[in-house]
Amino acid sequence: MTKIISFPHIGNYYIPIKYLISKSTKCKVLISPQITKKTIDIGSKHSPDYVCVPFKYNLGNYIEALDNGANILLQAGGGCRYGYYAELQEQILTDLNYEFEFINFIQNNRVSIKKIYKFAKSLNPKLNIFTFAYYGLNTILMIIIMDKLSIYPRENMGFEIEKNSFTKVEKSLLNELKKQTHTPISLAKTYFNYKKRYKNIKINKPSNCIKIGIVGELYSIMEPFCSNYIEQKLASYGIEVHRFTTLTYLLLQKKFKLKKHLRKGKKYLKYHLGADATESVVLSYELAKKNYDGIVHLKSFGCTPELNAMPILEKISNEYQIPIIYFSFDSQDNTVGIDTRLEAFYDMLLQKKENNSLKED
Repeated sequence: MTKIISFPHIGNYYIPIKYLISKSTKCKVLISPQITKKTIDIGSKHSPDYVCVPFKYNLGNYIEALDNGANILLQAGGGCRYGYYAELQEQILTDLNYEFEFINFIQNNRVSIKKIYKFAKSLNPKLNIFTFAYYGLNTILMIIIMDKLSIYPRENMGFEIEKNSFTKVEKSLLNELKKQTHTPISLAKTYFNYKKRYKNIKINKPSNCIKIGIVGELYSIMEPFCSNYIEQKLASYGIEVHRFTTLTYLLLQKKFKLKKHLRKGKKYLKYHLGADATESVVLSYELAKKNYDGIVHLKSFGCTPELNAMPILEKISNEYQIPIIYFSFDSQDNTVGIDTRLEAFYDMLLQKKENNSLKED
């Protein structure tokens, strides 16, 4: 039987993940359909009611992939209780009478490179550690490029003179990264080329624009459908948006920055809160000290670490007079309700900024 591999979506990161898996295994990689309401409806139908939203999205991804012919499913979610969901997801899919192989790359609540290599080697006996390392290097470079190049558009897309200018360049970048013939040199050229293309987009940005930082749980931040494309909606109000959780941070930096975060946030934290909650507190504290206009906190319904962070965030909000809006996403989210709350939040920030300007005058 032909091996067909699939894995869940999380933003556009499916592009480098597909590259690594297809190159190292030499098997067909099937990307599950782009996440839609159908995905979450399917996942919710077969999930426990109070499980977190990423579980439901991922389960929906798996079912759609299996229906399209996938027979090997990969799981690499960890860092919180989600790291223990693989067995439950596998059992649910088995009970639904799907025939598949389920591979979990999590070990000690972290993604195991050794497990990925062993899996790839089992499907591609000719693979050696040096070739795998080369594909891994290109994959990491692709992720870094995606994350670095996303900063400037996020800060400036709300001020573009020609509508959708940033979106068009992003689509071109993603199509370039989808090619399977990457080398470190070609990827470096891609980075500098698209950095220049972004900078050449004409913008009309006031010096005193509203600046907002986004903090919270990683899936809600990095999967745009889950958050109802909140970054684009904020930008549409003429807001400079800053977001700090990326795959580059999670894979390469988070492990080494935890102690530093605890030192920075010692005023509010004594211990690590788990998952992304420590970062939520420390980043909010830093945003407040830098006089940002507001903070958007995102999480999935029932995310325990972020629930623990919220009282501390309220304390920071009160002490520094920085408004924070909280969004908790589940499978029944009402887009109109989210838009209404965002609009009200923007109006409040605008009024606050205008009042502060009058005081200074």
